[in-house]
Amino acid sequence: MAASKKRQKTLPTRNKVKVADTWNLDSLYSSDKAWETDFTKWEKQIKRYTAFQGTLGKSAAKLAACLKFDVKFDRLTERLGTYAFLKTTEDTADGTYQRMMGRFQHAATEASQAASFMRPEILAIPDRKYRQYLKSKELKAYQLVLERLVRYKPHTLSNAEERLLAMQGQMADVANHAFGQLTDADLKFGMIKNEKGESIELSHSSFSALLHSPKRSVRSKAFHQYYDVFEGHENVLAATLSGSVQCDVYNAKARGFDSAISASLFSDNMPQSVYDSLISAVRSRQPAICRYLELRRRKMRLKDLHQYDTYVPILSELDQRRTWKQAIDVVMRSLEPLGEEYCQVLRSGLTDLRWCDRYPNRGKQSGAFSAGTFDGAPYIMMNYQPSVLDHVFTLAHEAGHSMHSYYSAKNQPFQYYNYTIFVAEVASTFNEQLLSRHLMKQAKTDQERAYLVNRDIDAIRGTIIRQTMFAEFEKTIHALAEAGEPLTVDCFKSEYRKLLEAYFGPDFVIDEQLKLECLRIPHFYRAFYVYKYATGLSAAIALSERVLGGGQQELNDYLSFLKGGCSKYPLDLLRDAGVDMTKPEPVQTALDRFESLVEELDELL
Repeated sequence: MAASKKRQKTLPTRNKVKVADTWNLDSLYSSDKAWETDFTKWEKQIKRYTAFQGTLGKSAAKLAACLKFDVKFDRLTERLGTYAFLKTTEDTADGTYQRMMGRFQHAATEASQAASFMRPEILAIPDRKYRQYLKSKELKAYQLVLERLVRYKPHTLSNAEERLLAMQGQMADVANHAFGQLTDADLKFGMIKNEKGESIELSHSSFSALLHSPKRSVRSKAFHQYYDVFEGHENVLAATLSGSVQCDVYNAKARGFDSAISASLFSDNMPQSVYDSLISAVRSRQPAICRYLELRRRKMRLKDLHQYDTYVPILSELDQRRTWKQAIDVVMRSLEPLGEEYCQVLRSGLTDLRWCDRYPNRGKQSGAFSAGTFDGAPYIMMNYQPSVLDHVFTLAHEAGHSMHSYYSAKNQPFQYYNYTIFVAEVASTFNEQLLSRHLMKQAKTDQERAYLVNRDIDAIRGTIIRQTMFAEFEKTIHALAEAGEPLTVDCFKSEYRKLLEAYFGPDFVIDEQLKLECLRIPHFYRAFYVYKYATGLSAAIALSERVLGGGQQELNDYLSFLKGGCSKYPLDLLRDAGVDMTKPEPVQTALDRFESLVEELDELL
């Protein structure tokens, strides 16, 4: 009897994870004690802002001294905050690092208050004097910072009002923090049996693996068991999301923007037409989306198609298991077109230098991310599952972010190294494109190629089509809030269902619980981010074709883009690299590729 029992798999506690499988944070701080030493010094420096107040309009030298101090202070802020954040993600239930992060956030809010005089004081400098300042030698290193700051003049308040807004920093993050604590630490999803009959713990990371199961009953059980837990907390989640939206609306109104979306797009100098045309382009391709979903249903020999049927590869028997080392090897081979330096630095980071925290453990933050800093290594958090091909692509994706951080930090001063999210999603999905094309080229049979074509279709569907639907949801709920409509559970679910129907057509089965998906997407609690995934992949498809089909100049253009940081606005950086996102061609090209891949898959199968 004992020998026949199925072995239960539970997540290890953090202290049971092998050191070699964790990240080495020494490039930030070698110990918590070292962090505490810097934190104490940094906290004492906050009061030094007072000495600059009232002096910024006196001379270019006075303004330069303040900016120099501010940049140095922000550089240490980034280092301290990143270390504290990374430690909290290792085990979200660990009170030690929650307290560390809380102390940092409290002090950072105080620093924000102390520095809140800078923007209104700089913008109060008369235009003629300001233009003279910009020509001065002392301010040469900050010229672009100052030019960008002028754009905010219509949206900058008085000193007292700016200070009040700065004081709300921690409150503004409550919704996002509460969502993270609830979903990552408090929600328990129980145990579930996989297709092998093994009893495993259902979590955010294993949920992804279970949706890739070739056994439909496993996928269905995982879907319903997972969402049962969310359904039991739908009211608090809706209240949390509503709070996040209301905060966005309040801040936009307080600063004189027409809407929350225009406030969000302002910093990137992004026309709303880019956002709206993305939605229009994807909606126009619903017939192609429906054709693919019907193809999937037919090839999987299903009576109907549910959301939990859309992740598993159609040719699931070709799924391959890849160890962490094998994942690194295949990713590195795919990235060889980016040159020897790129590949050597990345391989070293993923192996000897331990940039990456590899596997899931109990309490660890779900998903994956890259956290680059100016002074530290560009760290990667993964919850790697060897049986999930998407996790190999996730590694390539996060490596793209990290190498973007690496090149930007090496080639830009601190004030211009930290690239915006809009261009970040280009660097990450560019790597996914190279990996996809490499694997397709290596395919030995039609079935293997079909498997990879299927995966590429699903990547475009998930990154461009699905994220665009998310972007439209964000636009809709913020518009409702701005119109005075209460954001209730029923409101969220109703609006989300409308979008599910619009994007996936009448033949796609929408389970009642699927409407709860709108309450569990972490990005919704930091709004107007997801559209950048869709535009990013569109640009990445165009740039990857340009690099693979070009020569040294095209590669140099792309590497220059990675080195650019935020030294130009995102649209300008991309235009210099070879793609113009103000025109419809990049998105249409990506959707054309989606349609051609659907046609190829139909022929291969």
